[in-house]
Amino acid sequence: MSLLFAPLTLRGTTVRNRAWLSPMCQYSAVDGVPNDWHLVHLGARAAGGFGLVLTEATAVTADGRISPQDTGLWNEQQTAAWARITDVIHARGAVAGVQLAHAGRKASTFRPFHEGHGSVPVPDGGWGTVAPSGVEFPGYEAPRELSDDEVAAIPATFAAAARRALDAGFDVAEVHAAHGYLLHQFLSPLSNRRTDRWGGSPENRVRLLHQVVDAVREVWPDERPVVVRLSATDWTEGGLTVDDVAEVARGLASRGVDLVDVSTGGNVPAQIPVGPGYQVPAARRIREVSGLPVSAVGLISAAAQAEQVLVEGSADAVMIARAALRDPSWALHAAAELGVSLPTLEHVGADARVAPGQPTGWPVQYERAVRG
Repeated sequence: MSLLFAPLTLRGTTVRNRAWLSPMCQYSAVDGVPNDWHLVHLGARAAGGFGLVLTEATAVTADGRISPQDTGLWNEQQTAAWARITDVIHARGAVAGVQLAHAGRKASTFRPFHEGHGSVPVPDGGWGTVAPSGVEFPGYEAPRELSDDEVAAIPATFAAAARRALDAGFDVAEVHAAHGYLLHQFLSPLSNRRTDRWGGSPENRVRLLHQVVDAVREVWPDERPVVVRLSATDWTEGGLTVDDVAEVARGLASRGVDLVDVSTGGNVPAQIPVGPGYQVPAARRIREVSGLPVSAVGLISAAAQAEQVLVEGSADAVMIARAALRDPSWALHAAAELGVSLPTLEHVGADARVAPGQPTGWPVQYERAVRG
C-alpha cells in the first residue's frame, strides 16, 4: 500500500491521491483572464495524475496582482475563462483548487522573465501598492499604508472572489497568507508596524486573516474544503517563527479551515537553508500543534521521498512544484516507481464530466504508464 496514492477526504470532497500540484505563477494572463496556456498547463497535470490541481496566485482585485500578467477573479470574464479550465481538470479525474491572493506591497512587479526588475512604473502598466504599513519590500516602491476602513473592506473582496470561484466550478478554495503577500504582511511584525486593531499584538496581527477566512467560509459550501497557505517562518530575527505560525494554524482550526498548506519565507530577503525537503519539519510541527491536516512543499521531487514524508507523519499530502514543471506526469511516474496499481476512468474525452469531489483514477489513455 502507498500513502501517496491513498485518497484523502476533506469534508465532502475526496481527492484521489496525495500528490498535489502546488500553486505556481505563470505570468501569462491578460487583464487577469486565464487563457489556453493555463488550460494546457493545469489540464496536463490533471491528466498526469495529480489529485488536487491548484491555480497560481489568483488576485481578488486588480491591484492585488503580483504582476500585470497574473490571473484574477474580480469579474465575470475571468469567471467564465476559469470555468473552461475547471471542466478540463474535472474530466481528467482531478479536484480543482483556486488560490485566492492579494500581493500587497509585493504587487505591480515585473514578471521574472522580463528585462526589468522591481516595481512596474505606472506609465508602463503598473500601479501604486498598499500594505499594513508604509514599509517597502527591498527593491520595490514604497507602499501606501491602508486606512482602518480599507483593511476592514478586504475580507469582502476575498468573499466575492470565492463566490466567482464557486461559479467557475472550483472544489477547493485556498487563502494565500504566505510568501510575503498581503495577509502574511499583516501577520509578521517585520512588515506590520501598526498600533491599531490590525497590529501590535499577535492577536491584532492575525485579525485580518481570521476575518478573511470567516468571509470565505461563509460563502463556500460546507461540503467543500477551505485551505490556508502559511509561511511557517520569516527566517529572520524578529520575524515569525515556526511556533508563532503553529499557533496561528491552531486558531484556524475552529474557523472552518480544513488543511494548512505549509511553506516558508518570502516576506523579507533572508538566508534560507534550501535543500531537499527543507520545509518538511515546519509542516510536521504545525500539524502537531494545530491538529489540522497539512501539506508539505519544498524540493520534494522523488516518489520515495514524497512517500516517506507521509509515512513518517510529517504531512497528509505533498505539494509538487518544480518537479511538476519538469514533468507534467510526475504522479504517473511516481505510481510506476512505487508499484501502485490504480483504477482508470471509464470515459475521458472532450465532453466527459466527473462529479467534483469523487474518488477517481487515471485517464484510461494513460493506464499503461501506471503499469510501467
